[in-house]
Amino acid sequence: MGPIPKEAPSVPTRTPAPRARGARRVERLCHTTGVLLVLSGLAHLVVFAVDGGPWDGPVSWRKPVTFGVSFGVTLIAVTWVTSYLRVGTRLRILLLAVFAADCVVEVGGITFQAWRGVPSHLDMATPFDTAVSMTLAVGGGVLVVLLTVFAVASFRHRPLGPAGMDLAVRSGFAILLVALASGAAMIARGVVLTRTGHQEAAYHSTAPLKPLHGVSLHAVLVLPALAWLLSRTPWSETLRRRILYAATGSYVTAVVGAGVWAALAY
Repeated sequence: MGPIPKEAPSVPTRTPAPRARGARRVERLCHTTGVLLVLSGLAHLVVFAVDGGPWDGPVSWRKPVTFGVSFGVTLIAVTWVTSYLRVGTRLRILLLAVFAADCVVEVGGITFQAWRGVPSHLDMATPFDTAVSMTLAVGGGVLVVLLTVFAVASFRHRPLGPAGMDLAVRSGFAILLVALASGAAMIARGVVLTRTGHQEAAYHSTAPLKPLHGVSLHAVLVLPALAWLLSRTPWSETLRRRILYAATGSYVTAVVGAGVWAALAY
């Protein structure tokens, strides 16, 4: 008899490591906070249906609705997606805790001003309104820093998870950076116009960038969710990656289209 053939070494599955108790605690906190923010946004949709008023404009119930839902969904998505990143547990706990607190401040400030019947952003009419607007602007800067740190981490070390999750997470964070840049551009231009006495122009200056900001904001949820769903199918890894490449390409096309529209309308 010939020598018994050796079995080929198995390839380890790239799955997230078990999370520490502190990480699980902050994840529960973020998920709960995200759900509450979404519910707050939906509740204000009911308020809009009862109270009426304009849907567009600097003073409307649209802002607590859209910001509540968007921030809540983003907080839940980032909490989940960052579990695939290879970052230190303590660092992730700190970043997520600050991120959750910042989301509450942003949605809370916007909602508070909506109930007062005044603009939440770019409003320098009174010292109090200026303080609220600047707090929201600083909070936006904090969001940019936190999410950029997570984005950099996704490219420094290959994300864990099922096949294709690395592509989905990196693509989602890369597109999210576009949302952060467009949001920062809206705030910066609006502040400049406000400071130079063009208040009405400041309110309208953000309109061209809103579609770009909105489309690119949620790629960090859509693409990883698709990768997770594909991992539950019996399809081959090659096919799943092709689908993810196609989905990523479609998402990038939508972002580019929104960017072109913003450039033409700016």
